[in-house]
Amino acid sequence: MNLLAIDIGSSRCKGVLFSSSGETLAHCTQSYAPEFPRPSFAEMNPETFLDAVTAVSRSICGSQREGTVEAVCLSSHGETLIPVNSARVPLRTAILNIDTRASDEAEWCEQQMGRKHLFELTGHTSHTMYPVPKLLWLRKHEPELFQAGCRFLGVISYIFLRLGLPPYIDYSLASRFMAFDIRKKCWSDEVLSLLDMEKDSFPVSVPAGTIAGKLSLEAARQLGLSAGTLMIVGGHDQACGAVGVGAITSKKVFDSMGTYESIAATSDKPQISEEALAYSLNTYCHVIPDKYITLAYFPSGIMIQWFSDLLHPLNADGLSSAAEEANFSALESLAPEQASGLLVVSHLIGTCNPDFNPNARGAILGLTASSHRGDIYKGILEGIACELSSMTGIFERTLGPFKDIYATGGGTRSQLGMRLRSATTERTFHLMSCPESVCLGGAILTSVAVGRYPTICEAVKQMVREEKSFEPDRALTRAYLPIKKQYVELNSLLRKFEKCTTAPQLT
Repeated sequence: MNLLAIDIGSSRCKGVLFSSSGETLAHCTQSYAPEFPRPSFAEMNPETFLDAVTAVSRSICGSQREGTVEAVCLSSHGETLIPVNSARVPLRTAILNIDTRASDEAEWCEQQMGRKHLFELTGHTSHTMYPVPKLLWLRKHEPELFQAGCRFLGVISYIFLRLGLPPYIDYSLASRFMAFDIRKKCWSDEVLSLLDMEKDSFPVSVPAGTIAGKLSLEAARQLGLSAGTLMIVGGHDQACGAVGVGAITSKKVFDSMGTYESIAATSDKPQISEEALAYSLNTYCHVIPDKYITLAYFPSGIMIQWFSDLLHPLNADGLSSAAEEANFSALESLAPEQASGLLVVSHLIGTCNPDFNPNARGAILGLTASSHRGDIYKGILEGIACELSSMTGIFERTLGPFKDIYATGGGTRSQLGMRLRSATTERTFHLMSCPESVCLGGAILTSVAVGRYPTICEAVKQMVREEKSFEPDRALTRAYLPIKKQYVELNSLLRKFEKCTTAPQLT
């Protein structure tokens, strides 16, 4: 029995075919690019997501014997909004999670509901990323389209609908709407009243791992699968990723190292303390039954990518994966053994927790005539490690002590970066043998849904494998204590200069 797990990101769709014991049998990635029609707008044709799922599925299944895929699980990023009419036709381009047009509406939501109450109800503080402010923006700026909308869907519910299945969404992705009662596990009457909308305007919320149905002959042909293949409701990528690395208890924290670095922890109850609110943590329904996940994140890999692009400008065709890997390896080899002597802040696209400041800026302090690219690269890794140390400190103060972090993502390629993270946070980092933890998490949900394993815990034991770990280097920890302090002081100082560094508007 083979399981196909597909994760639909905001810039690429990944699919992995797994055996029931967790071995990777085949994989495929399909990339796509957002559209930015106006400042603060980020959109995409909804069919792009469906086309990517189709391409990934057909590519993987085309190399397998017919009928070998028993079930398919879909997971995705959160917050993207897709309006459709009663004929299942999208009414406009999808408004992506990174879209920030609805800042006024987000502020209005917080004023109407109160920051604390909204957090206690939905697990989130108001922000432009969430669909609720976007819906208010649509009502104000595109009223005819808003009135024509039969449902306002997320990515997975849209894909299911287009495949002839119910527009299901699991509790974790529903939570990302900022309209979901995370305790009652249903759409919030209070938020619906604020929007003057009915729950039927939203996807149908179900637990992760629910069987959405069987593919019709037509839908199966589209995906390169057999008619009757089971479709499984996955969840939010961060929640699935935590399952995929085995971080399913409160003592195991999940670290996803990508453009943003996100840390997540599992708990029996939502973390809605005054301290969690002060740090603007996200706390919401997990893909694990009766569990919750708490999230904090910050810009990370984007700084490394920015630096790499400066050194190696892209041509019209971009860089091949081999060329990117060669550039990365060269930077690793040039990094000095000692501390770089630089302080690097990676806030190229603003900050996230705790203040979510879009006006924050990146910085490199300490450059001299002898500074070289290896110094800057290591300085970037040091800055990311210092930022992660701040995030783990927030988690420890709000969620309690922990010593193990289970990591995945592009950042794990850097042995130097992993050693620095372990030293600055004083925690053991575990790397899994499967790099696609989100897809593996989806496969684990699927294995339980089809009866291969009785529980997620048992499936994790059989399907998740550790490859290596990084223990804290105590000497390195001591060496970076003053650097961590300087990093915090520099962050505080930079806030005073945000307005000064904002580019003037030319007339």
